[in-house]
Amino acid sequence: MLMQTHEARLNALRKELAKRELDGFVIPISDEHMSEYVGAYAQRLAWLTGFGGSAGSAVVLKDKAAIFVDGRYTVQVRDQVDGQLFEYQSVPATSPAQWLGENAPEGAVIGYDAWLHSKGWAEAAAKALAKIGGSLVPTAGNPIDAVWSDQPEPSAAPAIVHGDDLAGQSSAEKRAAIADWLKAEKLDSVVIAALDSVAWLLNIRGADVDHTPVALSYVLAHADGTAELFIASEKITPELTAHLGNAVTVRERVDFEPALAGLAGKRVAADPDSCVAGIFAALEAAGAQVVAERDPAMLPKAIKNPVEQQGHRDAQHRDGAAVARYLRWLSVEAPKGGETELSAAAKLQSLREETGLLRDLSFDTISAAGPHAALPHYRVDEESNLAIAPSSVFLCDSGGQYPDGTTDITRTVWIGPGEPPAEVKDRFTRVLKGHIAIDQAIFPAGTAGSQLDSFARQFLWQAGVDYAHGTGHGVGSFLSVHEGPQRIAKARGGQAGTDQELLAGMILSNEPGYYKQGAYGIRIENLVLVEPREIAGAEGEYFGFETLTFVPIDRALVELSLLTPEERAWWNAYHAKVWQVLSSQLSGDELVWLEQACAHL
Repeated sequence: MLMQTHEARLNALRKELAKRELDGFVIPISDEHMSEYVGAYAQRLAWLTGFGGSAGSAVVLKDKAAIFVDGRYTVQVRDQVDGQLFEYQSVPATSPAQWLGENAPEGAVIGYDAWLHSKGWAEAAAKALAKIGGSLVPTAGNPIDAVWSDQPEPSAAPAIVHGDDLAGQSSAEKRAAIADWLKAEKLDSVVIAALDSVAWLLNIRGADVDHTPVALSYVLAHADGTAELFIASEKITPELTAHLGNAVTVRERVDFEPALAGLAGKRVAADPDSCVAGIFAALEAAGAQVVAERDPAMLPKAIKNPVEQQGHRDAQHRDGAAVARYLRWLSVEAPKGGETELSAAAKLQSLREETGLLRDLSFDTISAAGPHAALPHYRVDEESNLAIAPSSVFLCDSGGQYPDGTTDITRTVWIGPGEPPAEVKDRFTRVLKGHIAIDQAIFPAGTAGSQLDSFARQFLWQAGVDYAHGTGHGVGSFLSVHEGPQRIAKARGGQAGTDQELLAGMILSNEPGYYKQGAYGIRIENLVLVEPREIAGAEGEYFGFETLTFVPIDRALVELSLLTPEERAWWNAYHAKVWQVLSSQLSGDELVWLEQACAHL
C-alpha cells in the first residue's frame, strides 16, 4: 500500500510538472533557511519518496527518477524507498547536477525551488544542463506543495526570550558587534537567514523545528546597530516585544522578500551557505550590491562565553545522571530479553524528563540493537523496531535540549549474559584508544579539526578498518546539536568546517566509531571544550580539550591487553571524575552500579 501511495504521489508530481511545461524537478531536504533539520511542512522529500534520513535529494524526470544520499544512508534508503520508482545514487560519487547532465533529455527545462537551494548549487546544476542545451529555471511556488493535499502548516508556536543570564551577553551587545563588522567591511546591511544565528543574535528561542529550539524568521541587521526581524505575527508575545526593544523592528515573515527589494544601491552581505538562491536573486533584482561573506554570527556563536560554558557543564552533569540511570536500568532489564529499541528510547527520554528541565531531545535517539547499530544514523520506528537480544551489542546515541545547554552522548554496551566476542572487544578498544587520543590532544593555535582527525582513526587503520563519518561536530548552546563552523573530519571534497581553526570556547563532539554491516556497530561519544593549555617553555599558544561529558564507558567491551599504561591511567582518571560528578545525584542500587562501573581497571 505504501509503495502504491508513493507511486501515486510521483505520478501526481509529474502531472503538475507537465502543466508547468517542465521536464523535471529537483527536491532537496531543505527549508528557506538551509537548515539541517526542517519542520514538518518542509519534509517534501520524505512525502514524495518515503526516505526518512536528514540529508538527501531527488530528481524527477518524465520517465525516470533518482534519489541521492551519502554513505550514512546507503542501507536506509534501500529499506525505505522503492527502487522501481527511484534509482539509488551515492554522493559525492554522483551529484544530482551530474546525473541531470547525463540523464535529462537534450534541451530539457528543469525546475527548482530557489528558496530551497543554494546559489552555488543552482549555478553548478545550470552549468551541467547547459552542456546538453538544457536550462534550470526557478518555479513560482513549489510544485510538490501544489499536489501535497494534507501538507502541514508551518509551526505557529510563540518565540520565547532566552535570558541574558543564560546567553551571557545581551542582544544589544551582539548587534553592536555585527554593526562594527559591517562598518569595517564598508557594508550597509547583512542578511541573517540561518535560524540558529537569528536565535543567537536576538537571544530568542522557539519550537518550530523538531529538536532545535528556533523560530522561523529572518533578520536584516544594519550598520547602525538596528535590526529588522521577519517573523509571523502570531509568534510575537508582549514579553518578546519588550525583550527586543525599540532597536529591533518586527515585521511579518512574508514581508521579507519584498523588504529585500528596498535595498537598492546598498552593499548587502549574504552567506552563500545559509542564504538560499532566492535571496541572492531578490537582492540582485533590486539593484543591491551583494557581497558573499560568511554569516558574521557564526563564529561568535561557536565560541562560547564563560556563562555558556558553565551552562554546558551544568547541563552535561544533569544529563549524565539521567544517562547513567538509564545504563544501569539497561544492564538489569535488557538481559531478560523483554526490551526493544523503542522501549529503551522511551525509558531514556522519561529519565531525562524527570530532571524537570528537559525542553526537547536534541535529535531523534539512535537506539540501535545488533545489526542496526551498524547504521550510524539509524532512526527506530514501529516498522524497524528490533528486540534487544541478550548476548549482543547495543548502541545508544542521544541528547537533550536544556535551557543552559545542548547534550549529545553515545554509549555502546554489551548486553549480557556471556562475554563479548574477541573481534567486538578488539574493535571497541581501538575506538576507545582513538577517543582517548582526541581527548588528550594538545595542539598549537591555528590547528584545524581536519589535522586532528587521524588521531582518532590510527588504531582502526592499523587493523585495516575505518568509519565513514566525521570524528567531531560543533554543538550549540540550547541551539543546534550540529553547529558550525568547526568540525573534526577528513579534509576532502571541500567539506565545510574542516579547515576552520579550533579556538578556545568552541565545543565539539569526540565520537570515533566502527561499523560491521549486518552485524554490530560501535561508537563512543563525549563533548569537549577547546581550552588554552599552559606548557612550560612553550613557544607560542597551545590548546587542549576539557571533557564535558561524564558517564561510564562499558568495561565489559575493553580488551585490556590493547591499552597502554597511559590509556589505563586516562580510563581511571576519567571514571574517577564520573564518580565525582554523578555520585551525589544517584542513590540506592543506581549508586552501587555506578561505583562498580567507575572502579579502577
